[in-house]
Amino acid sequence: MTDDQLLRYSRHILLEEIGIEGQQRILDSHALIIGAGGLGSPVALYLGSAGVGQLTVVDHDTVDVTNLQRQIAHSMERVGSPKVDSIRQAVASLNPEVRVHALAQRADATLLEELVARADVVLDCSDNFSTRQAVNAACVRLRKPLVSGAAIRFDGQLAVYDPRTADSPCYACVFPPQDDFEETRCATLGVFAPLVGIIGSLQAAEALKLLSGAGTPLAGRLLMLDGRHMAFNEIRIPRNPACPVCGQAAH
Repeated sequence: MTDDQLLRYSRHILLEEIGIEGQQRILDSHALIIGAGGLGSPVALYLGSAGVGQLTVVDHDTVDVTNLQRQIAHSMERVGSPKVDSIRQAVASLNPEVRVHALAQRADATLLEELVARADVVLDCSDNFSTRQAVNAACVRLRKPLVSGAAIRFDGQLAVYDPRTADSPCYACVFPPQDDFEETRCATLGVFAPLVGIIGSLQAAEALKLLSGAGTPLAGRLLMLDGRHMAFNEIRIPRNPACPVCGQAAH
């Protein structure tokens, strides 16, 4: 670690749970971020500012003026630009040392197989059920920890799924892929602007804990936020032995 890095990351290094060793692990790591919108914005900014060595950001969308109410990595000047390019510029303005790989395409199963294999942690910041299932399936196959977040209206949720741990559930244990799941979109139902910042920041925190070895990850627990009353609830989520993705029948 250089003198400049020791200074830049000094507030992390002062934390006994992170220290120089933990910060070096962060610098050496590679995070994959699926989605460059409301959740992906704070995730990318916090991981970039914390010094995660490589960020791969995947999103097929472009910046729209309606995004600016909550997607804090974007700006008026970048309306019409690919969101991943906007994220890359935002991270570079904070920390030019971080290598950002911007992929302006949909995260399909073939692409995920390639990208998840190269990542140390995966952050699902997408906004649809099918992408979440595809990301989870790739993480289970390749045994990569997944930090999953969601936010709509005033409601948010967060969980860590870590297939490296025998008793950790996967996303499909909690939300079975065969269920008839009704999609909910910000464009039709709305979303409270700071809510995506809260959930995205929590996702970044869990990813940095996983990468540095600090603290206890949220694996096996689902954290839910009611933003109307600013009330957090946590429920234990067991692994489902009959899960079609991570259960015994799937292997």
